Amino acid sequence: MSLLTTVILISLTISIILAIVSFWLPQMTPDYEKLSPYECGFDPLGSARLPFSIRFFLVAILFLLFDLEIALLLPLPWGDQLPSPLLTFSWASAILVLLTLGLIYEWLQGGLEWAE
Repeated sequence: MSLLTTVILISLTISIILAIVSFWLPQMTPDYEKLSPYECGFDPLGSARLPFSIRFFLVAILFLLFDLEIALLLPLPWGDQLPSPLLTFSWASAILVLLTLGLIYEWLQGGLEWAE
């Protein structure tokens, strides 16, 4: 049996064991206090199920997108050691231009404004 097969088999076995244990181990005894939306001891003043604004999610997605951009561009300084560093630089520039154009479009459409 190869090393890769052994590692996959061990990790799959551990995952299945942990999933089974986490399903059967916890005690399911919910009471009124645990089922209430607030557990701080105060009575709720309003509904806890109010929807978030779509703008909140838009800003969160933009944050994740630009955070991923940094993760993609982080290995760029090591890209000059590749056989064609100009190709690496052009791909990184294309990613930056595409994300910048998307941000400008979103800004011009007013999607980043909190109040209207």
